[in-house]
Amino acid sequence: MASTPPLAETTDTPDLVAGSKPLLSIPDILKRARTMMQVGLALVLLILSGALGFELSQRQGMAAVQVNAGHRLELFASTVDSLLNRLEHVPATIQLNKDVLAMLRDAGEPGHAKVVNGYLKELNSHLGSMVVYILNERGTVVAASNGGEPGGFVGEDLAFRPYFLDGLSGKVGRHFAIGNTQGVPGYYLSNPIRDGQRVVGVAVIKISLEPIEQAWSMLGVPALIADENRVVILSSQADWRYTTLAEQTVEQRVDWQLTQRYNLKTLPRFPLSARLSDLDSDQLSQGVVLNGAGLAPHLNADVLVQSMAIDKMHWQLLIFTDLAAVRKQAVLVSLLSCVAAGFVLLLGVVVNQRRRILAQKLESKRVLEQANAELENKVTRRTKALTDTNQRLRQEVSERVQAERTLRAAQDELVQAAKMAVLGQLATGITHELAQPLSAIRTLSGNTSEFLKRGILGTVESNLGIISRLADQMGGIIHPLKGFARKAPASPAVTDVGQAVNNALLLFNSRIQSEQVTLINHCPEGHTLAWCDPNRLEQVIVNLIGNALDAMREVPLKSLSLSALPTGDGWIRLTVSDTGSGIPEHLLPRLFEPFFTTKPVGIGLGLGLSISQDIVREFHGQLSAENPPEGGARFVLLLPEKSAHDDTPDPAHRPPSA
Repeated sequence: MASTPPLAETTDTPDLVAGSKPLLSIPDILKRARTMMQVGLALVLLILSGALGFELSQRQGMAAVQVNAGHRLELFASTVDSLLNRLEHVPATIQLNKDVLAMLRDAGEPGHAKVVNGYLKELNSHLGSMVVYILNERGTVVAASNGGEPGGFVGEDLAFRPYFLDGLSGKVGRHFAIGNTQGVPGYYLSNPIRDGQRVVGVAVIKISLEPIEQAWSMLGVPALIADENRVVILSSQADWRYTTLAEQTVEQRVDWQLTQRYNLKTLPRFPLSARLSDLDSDQLSQGVVLNGAGLAPHLNADVLVQSMAIDKMHWQLLIFTDLAAVRKQAVLVSLLSCVAAGFVLLLGVVVNQRRRILAQKLESKRVLEQANAELENKVTRRTKALTDTNQRLRQEVSERVQAERTLRAAQDELVQAAKMAVLGQLATGITHELAQPLSAIRTLSGNTSEFLKRGILGTVESNLGIISRLADQMGGIIHPLKGFARKAPASPAVTDVGQAVNNALLLFNSRIQSEQVTLINHCPEGHTLAWCDPNRLEQVIVNLIGNALDAMREVPLKSLSLSALPTGDGWIRLTVSDTGSGIPEHLLPRLFEPFFTTKPVGIGLGLGLSISQDIVREFHGQLSAENPPEGGARFVLLLPEKSAHDDTPDPAHRPPSA
């Protein structure tokens, strides 16, 4: 009988069903758990990085905003103080006007009031203020800069104003108010007017607040100024003005109505006054963050409120900085922090790459050190070359200094030679001037001897007096020649321009008379004082006069004009004009060149004007030539003026254009 096959045996291990997931081993589970933990830690790190970046950025942004706003507060506060208090000394000076005291002493005299009104009008125009006026002891305006004009203040009773009460009590008044007549707000400064020890009136100046309104743009954020009553008197937002930062008391309302400070029966509350009133001044100075929703059209989030006191006026300046930009910046920094943290996490994946980069850095360092060594060698070589060049430059500078000294000495010799040449040209005229007094002295001395023998002493005394006068006349001719011919280095001193002109003219008296030249001398002695060397100034004037006389040799009408006048800005303008044929326009640019002359060959070397220009430049002055419209030629000499309080002119002071 055939046997049947055995049945398949069943094992304890279950078969894997097709498509089913295999079971995870414990190491795999631990590995996955570790991975999940690392991912979780990475997410926590990213969140913490974002939160930390947001907080730090917000703090830093807030600090920067506070510092920036603080600087703007200080700048704007100082601007307000300078705009309003720049004229605070003016009321105190009004009482120095004798007509003001005369008007207050004699209240019934209308003439004084008219004079004072004119004075105040001129003062107000000069200062640029709104109005200047004076109140008597009863608080009535007795004189004003707008006196006699429609809507003028004269006759108004302002005894209710606090600034009048401050001035009447002998104090300086500072006060904001809306004008009682024209309704224009302003800042009032008052000062008592005293007659001896008694206060007889009050001087008041009203300063416009318009410059402050125009300066809000420098802050760039909404801002306001509140006075000592916590009332907003100025603001960059029109709807904030004349609102109160604190609750009004009954006494304040009564006082405001009596003094008519704001010209309003009631003042509305400021939008944030409820929150601002709970803060002290220190908190506001450091900055407080408040919700600014509805405060202004562009402030719908949190705002930073900071304040600064303007002490002189007892005012408070508040600015409101929108923090929306700080919040946006903080969010952006938070995102960047998350990205940075993610980047740090990814660094662990690129360790091998980092090793490779490190090797590249070491190689780059080696190459850099080699390049640095080569660069140091180049620097050493270049330094040596620069040292040699510097030595050569010093030698060249020394040679230039020596050449300049040689040139200066040569110039002094040329000046002296020019002087002697002028004296040689004038020798004939001077000889004629001296010959006449000598002949008269010889005749008078002989007569005197005979009269003395005869005992006629009266005639002897008369003749001796004439001889003495003639000797003085000869000394007057010789003395300028001695000073003119003396060779001495330039020594600036206080110089009488009129005397220098007269000394120069003395050398040409004979020639002027012989050539029938009309002399017009507007240079009186003692009227114009310059700071220069007198001897060299005479040399320049002699050259200019000699050139003028030479230019008029062939003309029928000969006139020589000299004038010396101060310009008003620290200079003396000396002009020498003639009626000659003038200077051709194309030759004017070359007139002061050395060895250039328009005279015939053999007459002059062409150095006179060049030397004169160099002499004037040593005085820090200027010499120029021009053809006036009336004809002839005119030389203009600008000399530094001798100040009444300073013996030496400012070297940086340069002459104006001639």
